[in-house]
Amino acid sequence: MSWVTKTLNSTLGRKLLMALTGLFLILFLVVHLAGNLQLLAGDGGEAFNIYAQGMAVNPLIRGVSIINFILILVHIVYAILLTQHNKKARPIEYAVTNPSANSSWASRNMGILGTVILIFLLVHLRGFWYRLKFGSPDKVNIDGVEYDNAFIIVEEAFKNPFYAGFYVLSMVFLAFHLYHGFGSAFQTIGLNHKKYSPLIKKVGIGFAILVPALFALIPIVLYIQSL
Repeated sequence: MSWVTKTLNSTLGRKLLMALTGLFLILFLVVHLAGNLQLLAGDGGEAFNIYAQGMAVNPLIRGVSIINFILILVHIVYAILLTQHNKKARPIEYAVTNPSANSSWASRNMGILGTVILIFLLVHLRGFWYRLKFGSPDKVNIDGVEYDNAFIIVEEAFKNPFYAGFYVLSMVFLAFHLYHGFGSAFQTIGLNHKKYSPLIKKVGIGFAILVPALFALIPIVLYIQSL
């Protein structure tokens, strides 16, 4: 067995992979948010449709998207493996425990948070990406160029209060997931220093609040506009 295989099968290696894939997905969230905020441009969806078309045809973006899906799967698989390892390491629960004294609620429930986010991701891909990729989306003409009308798909979805509410609630779960995951990832890769850790923690808290809040703002605004 090579040292790479040994490392990936070790607890430390699994945690490292979780951290690295998590940090990549955090970066992806920022890029994805920047594109999605164009839904609020107030231009009838022109900016978002141009953005969506560029994402679909740009070979570099398509390559990054494939890598992103692979890393999501890796992140999920290693999360399951680590959860199983932790359960085996402590098969018998203590009679008296006080978990809140040693860890945050988010850190104790990362499995639940991750599961909800995975369900949201599957619903999200089915409702938007799948319809745009394999459906028959309407076309729209922008400055003499024909684009798939991705904006109308999003707009119609967020007219549904149940879907809009599910999206917003999922962002709350994402916020808690990021709250623990952001700082934990940096700690795992070795950036755990009394000088920098407090700053990383503050940035992580800010990120965990701001990014999900901006994502949640999109369905809220589009739903209100549909009334």
